[in-house]
Amino acid sequence: MTDLLDRTITALRTNHDEVAALATELSEEQLLGPSGAEEWTVAQVLSHLGSGAEIMGGQLAAAVTGEPRDVENTAVWARWDAASPAEQAAWFVEHDGRLVRALEGLGAEQRGSLRVDLGFLPEPAPLSTFAGMRLNEAAQHAWDVRVAGDAAAELEPSSAEALAEHFSGDLGFMLGFTAKPEHSPGPARVAAGDRTLVIDDGQVSLTAPVEDATATFHGSTEALLRLLAGRLKPGSTPAGTTVSGNVSLDDLRRVFPGY
Repeated sequence: MTDLLDRTITALRTNHDEVAALATELSEEQLLGPSGAEEWTVAQVLSHLGSGAEIMGGQLAAAVTGEPRDVENTAVWARWDAASPAEQAAWFVEHDGRLVRALEGLGAEQRGSLRVDLGFLPEPAPLSTFAGMRLNEAAQHAWDVRVAGDAAAELEPSSAEALAEHFSGDLGFMLGFTAKPEHSPGPARVAAGDRTLVIDDGQVSLTAPVEDATATFHGSTEALLRLLAGRLKPGSTPAGTTVSGNVSLDDLRRVFPGY
């Protein structure tokens, strides 16, 4: 798990550097243009990422120091919502960079032992879970920003691989929040490279390969991870990405409507 955490933090740095470079170059017109998140502009995506970084940075600092947070999430969101598009872009660079640096600065002992209170789980989460949740936000929303100017944009490769491991392990519970298994035409075990997407008994999970797969996802890990986040719409699907068997790609798109 420590190796996965280290790779997750490295992937967070890569995403930050790529998006920060874009954010500083975008015009106001581009910031106000549509992003890969259907109802948000590019600036609103950067605001979401930046405010999330500020909140998670506070959670991480509280875990390190043992001191309670003194800022309410609603106050953070209100301040970001009231900012101009240019401010949202600049603040993203500042706050996301600060969070990444804080994670990079943690020593080996802290990386193995630190627990972070996220506020909605029954108990503080291991640092790997905390960082994995942030990587899911950072990588998917980085794609939202990049696809606005590059229709062929994909998830950052190391992020996709790390997230596949997280969703097969400590982030598996998140599929229970985001997936809609009732929209599948029936139970399915979808082979996807060295993993299987299982939809059965009202639940969804990403597991090790199984021998009795009922369908096959023909595509990259990157495409699979975007599918799980509702970002594999017809116009954003790499050529050759298909599903064969007892469910279709459109069926899976309905199971994973996105967020």
